[in-house]
Amino acid sequence: MTDSSVLVPAGGRSLLADSSVFESRIAETSKENLFTGSADVDEDMPQVETRVVLVQDAGRNDTLIKALETVKLMEVPVIKIRENCREKSRESFIKSIVNMEIKHPYVTTESVEEYAEADAPEFENVFVISDFQHPSFRYLYKADCRVLGPPIILYCAQKGEPLPFTSRPLYCASMLNLVLCFTGFRKKEELVKLVTLVHHMGGTIRKDFSSKVTHLVANSTHGDKFRVAVSLGTPIMKADWILKAWEKRNDLEFSATEEEFKSEFKVSPFQDCVLSFLGFSDEDRVGMEEMTVMQGGQFLPVGDETCTHLVVEENSVKELPFEPPKKLYVVKQEWFWGSIQMDARAGETMYLFEKHDSPALKKSVSQLSLNTPSSSNRKKRRLKDTLAQITKETDISPFPPRKRPSAEHSLSMGSLLDISNTPESGKSLSGDTTNKISSKPSKISTPVPQKQSARWQVAMELYQTETNYVDILTTVVQLFQVPLEKEGQLGGPILAPEEIKTIFGSIQDILDVHTKIKDDLKKMMMDWAETKSIGEVILCYSKDLVKIYPPFVNFFEMSKETIIKCEKQKPRFHAFLKINQAKPECGRQTLAELLIRPVQRLPSVALLLNDIKKHTSEDNPDKMMLEKAIESLKEVMTHINEDKRKTEGQRQIFDVVYEVDGCPANLLSSHRMLVQRVETVALGEDLCDRGEQVTLFLFNDCLEIARKRHKVIGAFKSPHGQTRPPASLKHISLMPLSQIKKVLDIRETEECQNAFALVVRPPTEQTNQLFSFQLTTEEPLKVDWLRMLCRHIANTICKADAENLIYTTDPDSLEVNTKDVDSTLSRASRAIKKTSKKVTRAFSFSKTPRRALQRALMVHNTPDARSPGPSTEGFGSSRMPSTTSLAVRKAYSPSVVPPSSCHYTSPS
Repeated sequence: MTDSSVLVPAGGRSLLADSSVFESRIAETSKENLFTGSADVDEDMPQVETRVVLVQDAGRNDTLIKALETVKLMEVPVIKIRENCREKSRESFIKSIVNMEIKHPYVTTESVEEYAEADAPEFENVFVISDFQHPSFRYLYKADCRVLGPPIILYCAQKGEPLPFTSRPLYCASMLNLVLCFTGFRKKEELVKLVTLVHHMGGTIRKDFSSKVTHLVANSTHGDKFRVAVSLGTPIMKADWILKAWEKRNDLEFSATEEEFKSEFKVSPFQDCVLSFLGFSDEDRVGMEEMTVMQGGQFLPVGDETCTHLVVEENSVKELPFEPPKKLYVVKQEWFWGSIQMDARAGETMYLFEKHDSPALKKSVSQLSLNTPSSSNRKKRRLKDTLAQITKETDISPFPPRKRPSAEHSLSMGSLLDISNTPESGKSLSGDTTNKISSKPSKISTPVPQKQSARWQVAMELYQTETNYVDILTTVVQLFQVPLEKEGQLGGPILAPEEIKTIFGSIQDILDVHTKIKDDLKKMMMDWAETKSIGEVILCYSKDLVKIYPPFVNFFEMSKETIIKCEKQKPRFHAFLKINQAKPECGRQTLAELLIRPVQRLPSVALLLNDIKKHTSEDNPDKMMLEKAIESLKEVMTHINEDKRKTEGQRQIFDVVYEVDGCPANLLSSHRMLVQRVETVALGEDLCDRGEQVTLFLFNDCLEIARKRHKVIGAFKSPHGQTRPPASLKHISLMPLSQIKKVLDIRETEECQNAFALVVRPPTEQTNQLFSFQLTTEEPLKVDWLRMLCRHIANTICKADAENLIYTTDPDSLEVNTKDVDSTLSRASRAIKKTSKKVTRAFSFSKTPRRALQRALMVHNTPDARSPGPSTEGFGSSRMPSTTSLAVRKAYSPSVVPPSSCHYTSPS
């Protein structure tokens, strides 16, 4: 094979490369070797000048003529002719593209025939024509002449670039450097028209889809090209995108890639789709139907034969109500939100809904129920054992439960009820720290004692909550922030960088500092000793806390508002949040709910340090360090804007304090707020008598339990002279939410309605306690109340999986019954029981000897059981019921015992 000399085309189509050759060999061209003029051209190469021919209206366009005077260069291909052998024809291809100077002035003409047919090797003619529909254009196109439109001349003059070379007519630069591929077009005429317009606007076409394709033009959402484009994140456009871009061909500032223009013609994610929704609440379903229409789809009721997709809420739907046809895609809701997030229809095969098998523990706690014996002692023992099994302890507990063979077979390890059996605690404690704590010998005592000190318990709670807090911050960063900041997102960036910065702020800095705190606490708990200084750990990072927390907390409201605004205005961000919210790491909490954790964390740490301080002896060196650590946290909180505190919430707490007689003063706290108040009836006898009216005040970190007072005495007068109504409730218990280990949703039966129970473990007790209640009001609904309670319990202990705190159980297993709570016999029984207690208190010197003696003397001096004077009238009437009076009268009858010889002993 011999190579011929390198030639520059001399005009006409003899030396120009064939269009097919140009398309196939364009990859071999190299613009790295561009040169101006002919200085580096081979000496035997003929010198060719470029001549611009202005056709008809183009020659009368003054703006075009001025622009042409500015453009002095033009891209010209260098053709290399390769001869394989004498018998075969020559093969020509483009070796490179060079910049040639336009030396000859332009010429104008009304007829193009003389220039198109002229064989002038010293000139290469380039025709400029304004109308690509004119007969003159069709003539030049058939003659294979180089044709340009006025906009491309003006574009090159504006950019200071040479006139581009193209083997096809080029009118404007609207699609310059774009590579398009087509799919789903069945009419050849339509496809040819679109391809021609793309070439006229500077774009190129590829028959096969590859990574070099910048846009896919789709007439259908089916096919391999469409699926590959979705997976690669390639924009998928409608045919109207090309047609509308051609209408703007004379606008020099216009580009077909402008985001605002391009977004109008993107193929909608649900184009050609008819959706129906199963298992969603009415509110969610309506919202998803509206989103379907916004994204180009339609929706119909479940079961309609024309539906193409059935979107299923997989957490609530276990079985489909009908046998779906083969053409119907049954997909999870993640497909719906994922399609919106990617701005393209996602592949259904990755999100197909599969029928769930029955849960492993179908029988729930009813398996634990035994035959009820008649003996009350056996009842209590069985209930205690059942409760112990429900709240099966893990290795972290310092009080291992008593082992029973039946219990080992009743529930498997890692009970669903175990509050520590969550993804976070499971990976951070039970498999790591706990085992190390129990197995590694301590410096003070080799075996871990069966009962740890109260200081150790609160320190362990601090470590547990710190671990959970770090896990939640990690979830926020890894699940939300990192994907939003990632470059090359499918469908383009979901949020702007400034929006991401506003939402997340310094969350990464907070995570880094608390990760170090957690590691230090972990080392301390692995090698525990009572002299270990917890306060020193906090003090080491006090300066960092002062630096990182105020900016985040002060701008939290702005962060929340940005989330709300972007979620409303940007469907892709809304879908992104929906997808992540459904993941187990989030515990179905929203991004705003997770981001509020740093706002709540420092007050929670301060309270825990106070508890540790209470259980620290005076001679312990950590006592002083804890005080300094608490002061340092207060210093951090003083840097936080006080205007963020809600005065309405503080007022509500004061109202609770005034309403509840004997309410603890420590209920008043700057970080505490009232969440919900519910009216209940006690179903057990641990807190108060069965059937007592009990009010539960749910705060963000504790639960105030108060019963209705039987007699209301006096009124409260404030320092400002305003008289408040008397306290109508009596304080029973102020319970931190961290002590509630389980929330039991008791199933509805004929004999048990609207009942629930709390499994509580005070830090000073070795056994769990069960408190059961019945809601007595229609609002809130029991399910809403239990979810709200569990959400705040999870917030307090820094866990994301609030749903795992609720456990459904049968009333028989807990021996709970609401049928006779309001019956007349039950009320009479409660009255007798209260009277009996009062009589016992009145005659018991061991409890209140002074008052008992006073009452006895009063009764002795007044046989009719009435108070002798007005000064004690209120006391006698309020404290001595009728049954007591009858008993006293009988005991002190003169015919039985003389008054002078009467003496009193405490009843045995």
